[in-house]
Amino acid sequence: MLEELAGWAMSVVETLGYAGVALLVALENVFPPIPSEIVLPLAGFVASSGQASLVGMIAAATAGSLLGAYALYGMAAWVGPERLRRLVDRYGRWLALKDEDLNRAEAWFDRRASQAVLVCRCVPLMRSLISIPAGFRRMPLIPFTVYTAGGSLIWNVFLIGAGNVLGVSWRVAGRPVELLQGGVLLALGTAVAWFAWRRLITPRLGRPPGEI
Repeated sequence: MLEELAGWAMSVVETLGYAGVALLVALENVFPPIPSEIVLPLAGFVASSGQASLVGMIAAATAGSLLGAYALYGMAAWVGPERLRRLVDRYGRWLALKDEDLNRAEAWFDRRASQAVLVCRCVPLMRSLISIPAGFRRMPLIPFTVYTAGGSLIWNVFLIGAGNVLGVSWRVAGRPVELLQGGVLLALGTAVAWFAWRRLITPRLGRPPGEI
């Protein structure tokens, strides 16, 4: 599947150039199965071959990152905090979620929104997902744009630059990202398992026999 994605991404970049890179990165932000560890080093390789400029590729990728982030932000902002709270009130009991949990999460994000957006834009998986809580909380658009662009620029410079330096071996640049992504998935899985144990399993173990 990755080979097919790489071939498709290469054809898009070769056909559309900067616009293709921007399009792929925007899609990658909304549809994570399109991996940036393929698209961005590939953009760097294309620049190294003289078909495009390195700065142009970085600018196109950063513009695409913003477009994808705006799409997720907009969808989450449309749902908004009121609809989200109603959903938690109605269905949260199935996941042991309470209003207090939502209040704490909202308060944490409001205090650290800028840092969270900047840092998470440099972390696999989280770099896309962070736009969702930003949209739910309707983070002011200018700070959201500035920190999203800043974090995306760091990420893009690293991977596009690596692909530019490695040339025909550009695929090697994505391996550290794949390892980091595996670590993020492990951390997320551990957090979900801990939450399920504490909120769903432990309370049931403590109930008298026959009680549901």
